[in-house]
Amino acid sequence: MPFLSGSELEKVYGQANRSGYGFIASNIAEPNVLIGLLRAAQEKNSDLVLQLSNGASKFAGDGDPIRGLRVMSNYIEEIAENYDFGVFLNMDHLKESNMGLIKAAVDEKLASSIMIDASKESFGDNVRITREVVDYAEGSGVLIEGELGKIKGVEDEDTASAEAFYTDPEEAVEYVKRTGIDLLAVSVGTEHGVSKGKDIELKVDLVEEISETLAKEGCDVPLVLHGSSGLVEEQLVQVLDYGVCKLNKDTRYQYEYARAALDFYLEHKDSVLPPEGVKDDREGFFSDTDWSPVKSDFDPRVVSRKIRERIKETAKNLFEQAGSVNKSLYT
Repeated sequence: MPFLSGSELEKVYGQANRSGYGFIASNIAEPNVLIGLLRAAQEKNSDLVLQLSNGASKFAGDGDPIRGLRVMSNYIEEIAENYDFGVFLNMDHLKESNMGLIKAAVDEKLASSIMIDASKESFGDNVRITREVVDYAEGSGVLIEGELGKIKGVEDEDTASAEAFYTDPEEAVEYVKRTGIDLLAVSVGTEHGVSKGKDIELKVDLVEEISETLAKEGCDVPLVLHGSSGLVEEQLVQVLDYGVCKLNKDTRYQYEYARAALDFYLEHKDSVLPPEGVKDDREGFFSDTDWSPVKSDFDPRVVSRKIRERIKETAKNLFEQAGSVNKSLYT
């Protein structure tokens, strides 16, 4: 089926929230990761949340993020027709400076949800910027995710945050009430980029306090963890009981992509690189030597299949950890 609206995504998150499981929200920038994720979701009967950042949109659009979003959104919609579960697209970590991209996503119905990140601004500016996006999306069916607190590390094209600023539960209530967001990303110890799970001081008690405080004040919105690639399984599972239903993964997939390609080319190095003593005559395509490369080893489709398989196996394991297996609302 084609990827679905925010109204359908709201149902999916609501069911997850009530039942104590979550979804791995997986960042993509090109087809290999996307197809690996779709195949994983199919095998595990899990609905699938995809994510596209401004940087990934620019990459897909050869520097034009709006054009790139159109390309990727339409590509997802076409290829999702081959699968029997819900597929959703979230725009990840968009800033006030990306308002043109935000408006295109809403006006052209190119996404199911949008994450507006004004977390590095003052609380007042964060509320103002987030509220502007919420108001613009009103009636469109597009869900809006906001972020309160600062998460350590580097995300997409963003500058690094040297330290984390944890989300305050009482401030979270005010933020949700004043902005009207549908989901809240919280800072509770995770890190963007490369991090080791054993080194992350995940404050599960703070997740619980935020969730309980929001519920008590009638602001029971689903919670989101950014920078969750470094979490080990025990940490990931811990937060699912406290209102977290979306866990963002990007860095892990990037690493598995690189490793799959590297492992393949290291294994087939001798059929791609000329041996010692043979001129590296790529322009003449080795016409003056007895040695020649093996086409079945340098055809990009060959390594792409390896990448897709590695992404699929990685995602299947993550879906198991998040508890979304056999939970699709659309099969």
